[in-house]
Amino acid sequence: ILNQRILLVDDNDDDAFFVCRVLKEAGFEHEPNRVTDGQQASAYLTGEGAFADRSLYPFPALVLLDLQLPLKHGFDVLRWISLRPSLRWLAVVVLTNSAHSKDIALAYKLGARSFLTKPLTSPQLKELVESLKVSWIGPDESPFRGPADPAGA
Repeated sequence: ILNQRILLVDDNDDDAFFVCRVLKEAGFEHEPNRVTDGQQASAYLTGEGAFADRSLYPFPALVLLDLQLPLKHGFDVLRWISLRPSLRWLAVVVLTNSAHSKDIALAYKLGARSFLTKPLTSPQLKELVESLKVSWIGPDESPFRGPADPAGA
């Protein structure tokens, strides 16, 4: 059973529903916690405001981050994470509709561990989730597993 927590940062309800459904089918024990804009992503990761209760909003092992977000762009979220030493270990996978080479290069420069273009079909999404399961979540010994709730995030 895959019990690692995932934070899904995506403002598109259809995309989020589809990702959550496929994660569940792939054997993830917990539905991802979801936020719909970049400001909420920052607040979630620091445990501020509405996200202060870590029993309801546990710190994630993986962030699936869309780029086109309201209030704070996905690149701004990546930049924000990269400036916090306590979050640099956090695995962030950009999952977006963009396939522009400059977006890919900037995402990696800002610390994304992977850049994936949202698939258009159910089989493609299932394949993507299986690769996430193997590459980014894995067993508890995963090299990308950091502290349960980093201080000073």
